[in-house]
Amino acid sequence: MATKTLAHGMGTFFKECEHPQARWSKCPHEYTIRYRDAAGRQVEESGYATQDKAISRLSEVYKAKKDTPRNQTKADRIQKYSSMQFGAYVAQWKPGQRHLSPASIRHLDSLLEHHLYPAFRSRRMGTFDHKVVDAFIQNMERNNVGLATQANAFDKLKAILLDAHRLGIYDDNPLDGVKPPQYDPKRAVIPSLEQLQGIRTAGDDILLLVTDLMSGCGLRNGEAFAVNINNVVADDVYRITEQVNHTTKTYGPLKHRKPDDYRDVPLPARVKHTIEWYADKYGTADGYLLRHPSDLSKAFPHYYLDNQWQRIKKAGTLDIPDGMVLYGLRHFFASNCLSHNIPITDVAEWMGHRSVDITFKTYRHLMPGSISRAAQVLNLGLAV
Repeated sequence: MATKTLAHGMGTFFKECEHPQARWSKCPHEYTIRYRDAAGRQVEESGYATQDKAISRLSEVYKAKKDTPRNQTKADRIQKYSSMQFGAYVAQWKPGQRHLSPASIRHLDSLLEHHLYPAFRSRRMGTFDHKVVDAFIQNMERNNVGLATQANAFDKLKAILLDAHRLGIYDDNPLDGVKPPQYDPKRAVIPSLEQLQGIRTAGDDILLLVTDLMSGCGLRNGEAFAVNINNVVADDVYRITEQVNHTTKTYGPLKHRKPDDYRDVPLPARVKHTIEWYADKYGTADGYLLRHPSDLSKAFPHYYLDNQWQRIKKAGTLDIPDGMVLYGLRHFFASNCLSHNIPITDVAEWMGHRSVDITFKTYRHLMPGSISRAAQVLNLGLAV
């Protein structure tokens, strides 16, 4: 495992994977940082999607240590922060989350408002322990909060309490012994090749274009809605630079990415032909192929295709798998890649997953050598 050291006292960052350091910028695995806290203890934090985010966090910790008055003892910090209410502590903690994108900040605000503040706003920081955290998870379970939301709320609470732990508020980590919510994505519902061909021509030309982009290049819905002919950077490469945000209805940065970040994905010849055919037939606006049907100055609205998809499914004239949504077109891309032995690390990178673990959990049954295939092979040795 290679590590990279910054200026003296700032710490190091690294990746716990098999890829060499020269490959880190393309590798989908997340960065881990390691540093010494104000008390001199070694601390590790993981979950940083880019090198810039890892360095930003190390710089933030380093500056905080330098700005701490030398005469401020651990007892002073404990006295100050232990009695502080959770809401006030978060108000001081939140400005330090500069590595988060605007969409991630909105998500954080939603989790605070709907889950963390109702449970803890007035609780004193010094009163948290593993039983308090475990009771919070159990309460979400009783209230039938979705597993994905449970996991996200726990992750934010964990980040806040670990920040407090580094200040020395707790003798023992308040998260020790707590079993976090286990979010496991449901098995993807994927159309067959024959079903995909039917979907391509079941609606208007917009549906055909989006179908090809999602199934052929792995774009998310919002990324397909922001398709731009200028992003065809090579005959076989499409560059994804932005998406239409479902909430703001405007163009925004990619999921888990900063503004101006992008990812390059394979561009099959048929998809390139569809892009050029659509542009020739309908023209473009600043390179964008899709715009709001009634106002070309606005981004393409999500509801337009969602409504069309619902009408197609309701008509019942098309063979569509039970439970499939438009996102299933993107699942087809992953299935097509993995069934042709393309490495899952490449698939994770092209799909923009924060971690290859997400790709593996969702699509492992599609991989050559999957559990199902292993069961068939092992059965040959058991047959009599």
